[in-house]
Amino acid sequence: MNLSLEEARVLVGELKVKLNHYHPVMENGNGTSMPEVVLFPPYVYMTRILDLFINHQGVSVGAQNCHHEEQGAYTGEVSASMIRSVGATHVIIGHSERRNQFLENDELLAEKVRQVLKNALCPVFCCGELLPERERGQHFEVVTGQLQRGLFWMNQARFSKVVIAYEPVWAIGTGVTANPEQAQEMHAHIRKLVGKTYDQETADGLSILYGGSCNAKNAGALFVQPDVDGGLIGGASLKAGEFYEIVQKLNEISN
Repeated sequence: MNLSLEEARVLVGELKVKLNHYHPVMENGNGTSMPEVVLFPPYVYMTRILDLFINHQGVSVGAQNCHHEEQGAYTGEVSASMIRSVGATHVIIGHSERRNQFLENDELLAEKVRQVLKNALCPVFCCGELLPERERGQHFEVVTGQLQRGLFWMNQARFSKVVIAYEPVWAIGTGVTANPEQAQEMHAHIRKLVGKTYDQETADGLSILYGGSCNAKNAGALFVQPDVDGGLIGGASLKAGEFYEIVQKLNEISN
């Protein structure tokens, strides 16, 4: 919940100028994947951002959240079908702030994922542990439970459309970042868990993003880890230059 419309317009305008030099395709000439950029503005700015990036290859727009019902008397809420109708392609589900401040549990998040997939959108499902849970050595158990309740109810075909974002809650907005080894350890755990639940091909094809105070300074060390496929960027996304630098680092590592 940041920026006025004018501030958002300036930020995205600056970012667009930089991204005009960035035209990734999902499969380039040598067969390696190149990163996709997805912007997640507040609901009220979504159509403005979509208009700016229409037909811009490699850049999509998504929503920060959605309601768990298709429609109805839910004043103030926004459904997945509404999000799809304006042209967005992704929805963040279960961000730590939604879990902790709005008390959204995994059962509710599973219903949101169901709605997102029903409307042919890509859910970016967030998982991660609190500091006391990591200190007690429960971080693997916590993340496993979140994934089992929130995602593993679906079949392989549905699951293949999901992106997972690991966000250690103790590293969000604190300036503290999980070190590359900690990030890799959890990402490898998630991929292994997916392989056991579905199959190795599904696990290998899964995109797992790191989301915990990822910035231009630490992005390279994080993205070079074998199971870290990208970032869910928070505060650094409010600075066009820094966000673009993060995109460039991922692009360099992908190639």
